[in-house]
Amino acid sequence: MFGLFKKKAPQAAKADFDYDFVSVDMHSHVLPGIDDGAQTVEDSVVLIKEMMALGIKKIIATPHIMADYFRNNAQTINDALIKLNNHLRNENIDITVEAAAEHYFDEYFLKLIETDSLMLIKDKYVLFELAFTAKPPNLINTVQKITDKGLTPILAHPERYPYLTIEEVEMMRNWGCRIQLNTISLTGYYGKEVKAAADALVDAGLIDFISSDMHHPRHAQALKVALQTSGLKKLKDSGNLQNISLL
Repeated sequence: MFGLFKKKAPQAAKADFDYDFVSVDMHSHVLPGIDDGAQTVEDSVVLIKEMMALGIKKIIATPHIMADYFRNNAQTINDALIKLNNHLRNENIDITVEAAAEHYFDEYFLKLIETDSLMLIKDKYVLFELAFTAKPPNLINTVQKITDKGLTPILAHPERYPYLTIEEVEMMRNWGCRIQLNTISLTGYYGKEVKAAADALVDAGLIDFISSDMHHPRHAQALKVALQTSGLKKLKDSGNLQNISLL
C-alpha cells in the first residue's frame, strides 16, 4: 500500500539529537485500515519501528473522525487498536500504543461535543483539525463549549491553514486551546509557506505539542530531516513542549 504514495520526502542528514525529549507522539495515523494512514498491521509496524528508532517511547494514534469520509467511532478505533496491539505483542515489539482521534471540525464534531462522545487523549484533550480552505465562523464558540466541559482542545497543525494568523492562534490559546505543530512542517515538506508559518509559530512561543502526523514512510523520512532544523532545536531548548506529560 505504501508504494502508492509518490511524494518525495526531504533527505535526512545525521541527526544531532533524537526525539527522546519528546517521548510521546500524540498525533499519528498508525491504526490499520480505518483511515488514510496505515492500511495493514504490517504497514503499522513499519511506521511504529521508524518512530521507535527516533526515540519515541509512546504513540497515541489519532485516526480521522470525519463525517463525509471516515465515519470512525469508539468501536472502530478501539477494535483497530486491539488488533494492532495484539500484533505488536506477537512480534515482541515493546512500545505503548493508545488511541484517541483527530476530529474534523464539522457538524458531526459539534454533535460529539454535545453528546460527550469525543475520543480523548488522556481523558482530557480533544484533538481537532479545521478545513484547509476557510475558518469556521463558530471556532471560538466551539472552543469555549469544549473548555466549559472541563476538557482541553488541541488544534492540529495550524501552520497548514493559510487563513490563520499568528494573532488568531494566540487568541485561541488565550481561550484555552493548546497548539500542536506537525514536526515535519519545519522541513518544508508541505511547502515553503507552511514552513514559514511553522517557524513563525515557534518564534512566537505558541507551540504546546509537536507530533509526526504520521501516515506513511515518507513522513518518517521527513521526521528524520526535522531533527536538523533550527525550529526543532528552538522547541527543544524552550522547555515548553508538553508531550512528555502524556506518558
